[in-house]
Amino acid sequence: MFPTVREVLALDPVRHGGPRVVAGTAGLDRLVRWVHAAEVPDIAALLSGGELVLTTGIGLPGDDAGLRAFIGELADVGVSGLLVELGRRYPAAVPRAMVAAAEHRNLPLVELCRVTPFVRITEAVHGLIVDAQLTELRATEEIHQRFTELSVEGAEPAEVVRQAAELAGCPVVLENLSRQVLAYDPAGESAELLLRGWEQHSRRIRPTGRTGYDPDAGWLYTTVGARGQDWGRLLLRWPTGELPAAATGGPPTRLTILIERAASTLALGRLIRRDAEGLERQIHRTLLTALLDHTRPVDEVALRARALGVPLDRRHLVGVVVRYRADEAGAAGPAGGGPAGQARLRDLAEAVSQALRDAELSGLASSLDDQAVGAVLALRDAGDEDRALTAFATALDRVRLDAAPTTVRPYGAPGGVIVAAGSGVGTVREARRSLIEARQVADAARRGRRDLPVFRLPQVGLAGLLHLLRDEPRLQTFVERELGPLLTHDAEHPREQLLGTLRGYLDSGRNKSAAAAAAHLSRPAYYERLARIGRILRVDLDSVDDCLSLHVALLALDAVRDG
Repeated sequence: MFPTVREVLALDPVRHGGPRVVAGTAGLDRLVRWVHAAEVPDIAALLSGGELVLTTGIGLPGDDAGLRAFIGELADVGVSGLLVELGRRYPAAVPRAMVAAAEHRNLPLVELCRVTPFVRITEAVHGLIVDAQLTELRATEEIHQRFTELSVEGAEPAEVVRQAAELAGCPVVLENLSRQVLAYDPAGESAELLLRGWEQHSRRIRPTGRTGYDPDAGWLYTTVGARGQDWGRLLLRWPTGELPAAATGGPPTRLTILIERAASTLALGRLIRRDAEGLERQIHRTLLTALLDHTRPVDEVALRARALGVPLDRRHLVGVVVRYRADEAGAAGPAGGGPAGQARLRDLAEAVSQALRDAELSGLASSLDDQAVGAVLALRDAGDEDRALTAFATALDRVRLDAAPTTVRPYGAPGGVIVAAGSGVGTVREARRSLIEARQVADAARRGRRDLPVFRLPQVGLAGLLHLLRDEPRLQTFVERELGPLLTHDAEHPREQLLGTLRGYLDSGRNKSAAAAAAHLSRPAYYERLARIGRILRVDLDSVDDCLSLHVALLALDAVRDG
């Protein structure tokens, strides 16, 4: 950055001259681009603005009108200031006409009360300028190196914004075309103050091109996009101190280079990830993950969600999890097992997001893991919970049918999706509990045989309840106590597999003839197997109580193995 007039006056060669500011103190923060010594009245024609003019006054007009014209011409061309050495033309002070004219035009006018070699002032100021230019060059090189590394690493938008704020030392905000905040870094300032009323504030920044600076708002901005497809805007606040933007001369060139390189990195990253998921969906996933894993403070999650257009504060929050049924997931392989599974999960995530929009619901939605898509609905009234969940399930069913009417089946048909909801909560801090409950209910519903638009905890049935308790040591002890000897027998005699015989017998309602036919065995052979099971487990398979206990143990075994 170029030095200001104020900084020039603090240099030793200038201080040696006893500088005294007699007019234009409001312009002391103007930048000095160069120093020019002149002793002719028509010097303005040779200047281009930003110069600090040095003179002894010997060539200046002798009348007040000429002096006023001289000052006016310098102000018109945009010089930074005028230093007049006393003693040759003006013994004690510059003429009052010059002072009045300079004050009227806010042009700094400085008297040097002692004789001062102008060459020393020129050398000192030009040394500052060269040092500033070298510093700017080094900073520019660091900017290019840093963002090249980020591009190669495929850094996330939040990391690109963080690095930009670190290099600039200023707050940086990335927004989409709807003026919603996608990422930000306050650079040590208050995030709450930075993002408060962001959309309205952003719309007051008047763009004059792809990259520009609004001095009234104090924001440097550039458009983010590539190949003619703009999708956002990157903004950097300058200045951050108490000085008005006009006084600083606007942001330095390195900040313009920085923000444009950061925007290019963001655009490149978007192109690389265009086949994966939208940037908004990435931010949604980051926030949902933060809620589940406590990777960010709850207040920060709420702040970022509000900036994204999804207010969570003072809302009734409901966790929702959507996943494919076990048979459909099994047919396609694990959702995260390959590109096809990942694409299938992305399609489900997009369907959930579209369903939220169609149902006119506000919320965060993204994939949670390799099998499930999660959402946190933000409702204004707790009384709207049932209506909102029904509307969401209906919209999701319609979206999936519209997307692939020949292959996608509704939730009520085999192979559809499961929509599970947790208990509604009143704070962002409790949203994690609702989301975890929804995920558990979704997992449990896969084990059941019911088809419902939305599964809640009371509706998962016995198999679902056991699935929720699958990590409970007492349940696992119960399974071992009831079935352990039979499992050990099957492990030692792999060709018999009596556990399957027991399962078929219980599933048939203890109808031995039906169970034998289903197993393709003669009744005597099947009866002999049942007798062996009874001896191994020391139970009476004709006892309702014993069979009930064994049936529960089998369901619990399935839940433990599934977990």
